[in-house]
Amino acid sequence: METAFFLLFSALTIFCALMVILQKNPLASVLFLVMTLFWLAALFVLLSAPFIAAIQVIIYAGAIMVLFLFVLMLLNLKAIEEGVKPALKVTGVAVALILLVVAAVVLRSVPIPANTGFSRSAAELGSVESIGQMLFSVYLLPFEIASFLLLAGIIGAIVLAKKDRKP
Repeated sequence: METAFFLLFSALTIFCALMVILQKNPLASVLFLVMTLFWLAALFVLLSAPFIAAIQVIIYAGAIMVLFLFVLMLLNLKAIEEGVKPALKVTGVAVALILLVVAAVVLRSVPIPANTGFSRSAAELGSVESIGQMLFSVYLLPFEIASFLLLAGIIGAIVLAKKDRKP
């Protein structure tokens, strides 16, 4: 039964992810992205990581998607015109294929270890305590670098959004 749910959630995730990039209307793309994030959360629940699933829904499907919707409303984007040049389509497909080949080569060259070194169960790996210990011990430097990058992004957004007020 778990395999059937996994296949169902996987198919729905892939379908919604494809619809994100195939939609001409930006608002529809954002809504399909929200659905993709919900199906990913369902996959996390199947992997015995309910905390990560809750964070996925609260942070990404909630806060980040609201931010995306605000940006779309502020930019007042319309549906993409039908007049996209064929050269751009061919270039996009070529770049996607090159990225796919590079990803395949990289994944084939990376050895997959038989023992990952985790002695904990899957339920313990998705717990709040386990994530906190890993974030503040093993991954402390990447965590701090990510926080500085987010701070720089926030400052950059404020500077770009600030209007010049001339006296």
